[in-house]
Amino acid sequence: MRIKVVDVSNPFEDLPTVPDADELLDKAYSRAARAGRAKMDVDAQYAMLDTAGHILTDNLEDIVRRWPDFDELHPFFRTLADAIVGIHALRSHLGSVNWAARQIDTIVTEHRARFRGEPAVAKQQRKQAFARIASIIDEVAEALDALETARRDLAKIPGIDPTEPTIVMAGYPNVGKSSFLNAVTRASGAIASYPFTTTKIDIGHLDHRHIRYQLIDTPGLLDRPDSERNPIERQSIAALEYLADCVLMILDASETCGYQLEDQLALRDQLLDRFSTVGIPVVTVCNKSDLSVDTEADYYMSVTEDDEVDTVLTACLDAIDYEPALPFESS
Repeated sequence: MRIKVVDVSNPFEDLPTVPDADELLDKAYSRAARAGRAKMDVDAQYAMLDTAGHILTDNLEDIVRRWPDFDELHPFFRTLADAIVGIHALRSHLGSVNWAARQIDTIVTEHRARFRGEPAVAKQQRKQAFARIASIIDEVAEALDALETARRDLAKIPGIDPTEPTIVMAGYPNVGKSSFLNAVTRASGAIASYPFTTTKIDIGHLDHRHIRYQLIDTPGLLDRPDSERNPIERQSIAALEYLADCVLMILDASETCGYQLEDQLALRDQLLDRFSTVGIPVVTVCNKSDLSVDTEADYYMSVTEDDEVDTVLTACLDAIDYEPALPFESS
């Protein structure tokens, strides 16, 4: 019996925009200039240096702080994020930004201690500090740009809820996956796209015995053999291993889908090897049974004839054997 605990939706959806290097410096220096105009002599230089330092360190630290801890993400989002932008690269960029914040704080402290109460010396030290600070920001300019690009891409991760029991559909194009999804959800379903490809996914929902189930069709991912998938797509399928509670493999023995049954069975065997070995049940169904049942399958149905559709759905729900976690079990 599979039990899922409460988690969150896309953790990257509400990340704030990452400013670029010029934006950060413009903001810090303009605020510093205003602070300096309100003071005189050495105090003005103190105010300018402290203000610029605080603005930059606060903004840089906030960038790092707002990103989620990758080790605490739901495995589906962590694996998909790694496929899209690379978690190692993200950690490196965030480490660079955090380093910049520490360096700027050190620069401010060092030059502030050299003011010596003399306006000319203070101004000289403040200018030197600003030059060093600008150099530090320039060093992390690429990291800032990369984080903003990653933020935009990750915010587009499809609206999939990893807490819902999920049926992932597989099979070659035109075997009847979309028709099955529409039939059992009584709706066309939501449409979303993976951000790293033109691949779209169909998402439908149904309620059964007061439990909400999620059905997902992923054309472009589970409709062809591994040899035709690129590394990112293969990693995305790995992400689905953390999401799927059942894989519904649909065959078309009539071959009216345009693909030979031999190829369809080879794809089924690949998916069986992949998902069954990690404990995810795979239900094999022969659709278009009104045209042909010339293959071995767990079930036979015809979506167009509304024949045995509910039987197949019930088999998938039984294979999931979902039970919601009780509050005292979720910790």
